[in-house]
Amino acid sequence: MSKKKKVGILTAGGDCPGLNAAIRGFGKAAIRQHDMELIGVQDGFLGLAENRTVTLGPGALSGILTVGGTILGTSRDKVNRMIIAGEEKDMVPTIVDNYEKLGLDALVTLGGGGTAKNAYKLAKAGLNVLHLPKTIDNDIVGTDDSFGFSTALEIATEAIDRLHSTAHSHHRIILAEIMGHRAGWLALGSGIAGGADVILLPEVPYKVDSIVEAVERRRKQGLNFSVIAVAEGARDEADSAAMAGAQALVDASKTPETKAAAKKAKKDLEHSMRDNTLKLATQLEEATGLESRVSILGYVQRGGIPCAHDRLLATRLGTMGAKLVDDGEFGVMVAAKGGDTMTVPLKEVAGKVKYVPSNHPWVEAAREVGTGLGD
Repeated sequence: MSKKKKVGILTAGGDCPGLNAAIRGFGKAAIRQHDMELIGVQDGFLGLAENRTVTLGPGALSGILTVGGTILGTSRDKVNRMIIAGEEKDMVPTIVDNYEKLGLDALVTLGGGGTAKNAYKLAKAGLNVLHLPKTIDNDIVGTDDSFGFSTALEIATEAIDRLHSTAHSHHRIILAEIMGHRAGWLALGSGIAGGADVILLPEVPYKVDSIVEAVERRRKQGLNFSVIAVAEGARDEADSAAMAGAQALVDASKTPETKAAAKKAKKDLEHSMRDNTLKLATQLEEATGLESRVSILGYVQRGGIPCAHDRLLATRLGTMGAKLVDDGEFGVMVAAKGGDTMTVPLKEVAGKVKYVPSNHPWVEAAREVGTGLGD
């Protein structure tokens, strides 16, 4: 009789709706269809470094399809730069050692581009790794969709829907700040679906004057209110140029010391721009005379039960992941392509970002219906 495959599974990065659905999808297929033993790793890669695990049997997987968050816990630790006892350490050798001590035949990671980068480092260290894509930002390259995005899109759209009535009643400009640090998929999708008058994306540096013009055009039509969807990473032209300069210094750094200093300077600059939406609201109020208010959706976009689409996607990717592990296919991400699934090498995913293209159908549709993009 052949030995059961023993598979570890972890969730890393930010939480989102659909993680438990993916754990369930992978786990039930792994146990029922492929006779595997499933080991849950607690709190992401940190839990693997500290060897904190729990056995996941059918009972543990029952009833979690509709539960938000992750039953395993999560963290944002980097495998090669993990803070242990107050010191930064490369924990890849320790993780490899714990993987072997646990007798694992494979490790399944659920996360975004950063998690894929960690997974790729472990794959290069010799571990059998498979990745499933999750993020509310939908910014993972190589896949059409990631579980968590559709639920967050519904939440953000409903918020914009609700802001319309108060903007109209009080003749105000209301800015809805939506998650999307580097890529604007969530702000773009919810802005279109929610009928926002202006949508501001990280990929499109904006001009305040252009937004003011859009507001004034509406006022001439007798519409003394506007709703603006703002991705949290959206910046005006000056700030975008400053960030590009900071990144250029990072890229041009020749030594670890200069690169670390350049990265810190960039992070400090980025931190100084965290109140950009509030600043923009003040600028618009001064320019138009209309009261301007900001509604920051924040982590509510990550919470709650997953929508039907995310449950389906998570189950589909999870069950395919179990099949791939059984077939011995590793070093890849399971990607959604149309109604099908395919594999993408981790090296093509790790650390990369799927930005909104300027000619994307969503962008073109927004422009066609008269939605301003601030450019």
